[in-house]
Amino acid sequence: MHPTPEVDTDKPREECGVFGLHVLPEAGDLDLATLCQLGLFALQHRGQESCGICVASEDEVRIEKAMGLVTQVFTEERLGRLAVPGARTAVAHTRYSTTGSSRLYNAQPLTVRSNKGVLALAHNGNFTNARELRDAMLAAGAVFQTTNDSEVMLNLIARYSHLDLRRATAMAMTELEGGFSVVLMDQTSLIGLRDRHGVRPLVLGSLAGGWVLASEPAALAVVGADHVRDVRPGEMVVIDDLGLHSEQIMAPTPAPCAFEWIYFARGDSVLDGVSVHDARVRMGERLAQEAPADADVVIGVPESGLAAAVGYSRASGVPYDIGLYRSPYAGRTFINPTQHLREQKVRLKLGATTAVAGKRVVLVDDSIVRGTTSGRIVRLLYEAGAREVHFRVSSPPIAHPCFYGIDTAARQELAASTLSVEEIRRRIGASTLAYLSEAGLQRALGQPSVCLACFNGRYPAGKPSEAPGAIASEEETVLA
Repeated sequence: MHPTPEVDTDKPREECGVFGLHVLPEAGDLDLATLCQLGLFALQHRGQESCGICVASEDEVRIEKAMGLVTQVFTEERLGRLAVPGARTAVAHTRYSTTGSSRLYNAQPLTVRSNKGVLALAHNGNFTNARELRDAMLAAGAVFQTTNDSEVMLNLIARYSHLDLRRATAMAMTELEGGFSVVLMDQTSLIGLRDRHGVRPLVLGSLAGGWVLASEPAALAVVGADHVRDVRPGEMVVIDDLGLHSEQIMAPTPAPCAFEWIYFARGDSVLDGVSVHDARVRMGERLAQEAPADADVVIGVPESGLAAAVGYSRASGVPYDIGLYRSPYAGRTFINPTQHLREQKVRLKLGATTAVAGKRVVLVDDSIVRGTTSGRIVRLLYEAGAREVHFRVSSPPIAHPCFYGIDTAARQELAASTLSVEEIRRRIGASTLAYLSEAGLQRALGQPSVCLACFNGRYPAGKPSEAPGAIASEEETVLA
């Protein structure tokens, strides 16, 4: 088993990336496994713990999944094992665990043999009522093989034994609460769905002779698919040999996750009609208007802080420069080092350039969770000769946990839940500290309604009665 890749514990961590495709007979013999591998590689930023691909024809289903990064798991040998003759449908998944531990039995796609044939499911987000549904099923004699909430949906679908897959999925969709997007397949069709709030993204693309579903447009582009549109909140799309069918299962009440634009999505993505890069630039512009600083240079924390730093520079007139160099050989793919090196992890990833020497610096980052990494970056800049470091954050303070598929740490660990802005400033050692306001963020996004739960504690898709990880708490040691 590959070691779990190191992730920055001072940033929110995303749960998953999903990908699926169905091709028509006239498309010829496409290598679906390789297309899935490419799609997952474009979504690798959404999860680095495990990944999997399921490929099917009408006669055969094959699945491969393992712990590790896409390039580690899907070698030529493993892709070769997914070469199903006549394959027409596939789903794929890359995972970071928020419900259920980071173990192979929780890796996705999940596959089951049911009264509707072999099903494979890949899920991004959290079902906030999964615990209650699961307990009721266990009481009725159900059997679960994993400790993640995705298996609850498969059980719901199977229990509608008198309905076909399409209708059973629609019924299950109405019973599930929370923020989620799902791709589901049997041996002849592909289904994509999104919760009625549209908290988690899902996009639709067209491929020569077929259709593609993915968490972000970047995964469409890498396989040569054209971006058609976003799957709408509350919508279910079904793709089979007769084409694309759409059904609005639940009335939409849109509240997409603001953090998709702040941090998670790739800068080249467009989600719900809003460019991620442009939104980040506007966040920086709004931040400069709300929190100006008397400074000589503006720099950003790679990578998602860079666009906001450009916007801050444009709006303030303070020159932008590259003040931090990020090593391409560290970060999420760096094998866990010694304790001494863990304490120096910022130096493994980042180095300050001469652009900050003798300067009053505006340092722009997308968020502060605990403040540990932020403090180390501030010290790094002072050691490189910065005279002042004015820390500017292109999002509001994170004071509440997320229950919709983002691991933001426990509330007591969130700096803004217990400390004032001034206390956080002292903790990280900055000359000044300021955050973008909620109103400024909403104006930058240009969306009529977005989920801001991690900032204000108002959860549009509801809260679980217990933390999402509670599903796993009673069983992990047994299944380990």
